[in-house]
Amino acid sequence: MVFWEGYVSDELMGTFAPIVLYWVYAGFYHLLPPLDRYRLHTRRDEETKNLVPFSTVVKGVLLQQLVQAIVALFLLTATASASGVIVQPSIPKQILQIAIAMFVMDTWQYFVHRYMHQNKFLYRHIHSQHHRLVVPYAIGALYNHPIEGLLLDTVGGAISYLVSGMTARTAAVFFCFAVVKTVDDHCGLWLPGNIFHIFFQNNTAYHDIHHQLQGLKYNYSQPFFSIWDKLLGTYMPFDLVKRPKGGFEARLAKE
Repeated sequence: MVFWEGYVSDELMGTFAPIVLYWVYAGFYHLLPPLDRYRLHTRRDEETKNLVPFSTVVKGVLLQQLVQAIVALFLLTATASASGVIVQPSIPKQILQIAIAMFVMDTWQYFVHRYMHQNKFLYRHIHSQHHRLVVPYAIGALYNHPIEGLLLDTVGGAISYLVSGMTARTAAVFFCFAVVKTVDDHCGLWLPGNIFHIFFQNNTAYHDIHHQLQGLKYNYSQPFFSIWDKLLGTYMPFDLVKRPKGGFEARLAKE
């Protein structure tokens, strides 16, 4: 039993909970004080290097989430109707399903993401929109071209859900976790005690390397592991060094 049972269907929860959580978690980061001693980039860098205004980023994220909501609600409702009476699996089985979904999502996103960099047309006209945020921040985590948002995130999420065989209830947990991880990877802060930095090598600094000009062709893996980067030679090691005036810098270990 879950806290929303009897109030909201699992299908609605799986569709809208990740969207609400995105804005709650990203909004939390946005409302924090400057925290200059934990930033991976200075506030001046964020203001001068990013090539897209904040209002445009918000509109782009909302558009992607609208498409995601339509696809997710249709998919979750259709699979629930086809399954008839749904029996929630045991906790160990749900953990296994989430692990499978994490691997499938990582695999899909790595190869689609990498191809969007290698194909000059796709990079110029589609993926470069995300890289207009040279200095990532939390609310911009899902700022993508609509086509990229559909292919990379929405289709990737749908495939992960279908391959893993999870229920809509388990999917709600998985997609909420994926959203929080994605937002954290783009937050631009190296906060002490952050569990994602402790348990995941693929974290805020790891993805920050990819947003740097010298790291564009490295660290494609997202949002969970660094497996494919290491297997296929696109892993870029880095050092996290303190800046003299406060904060940190994710610096490429080799160039």
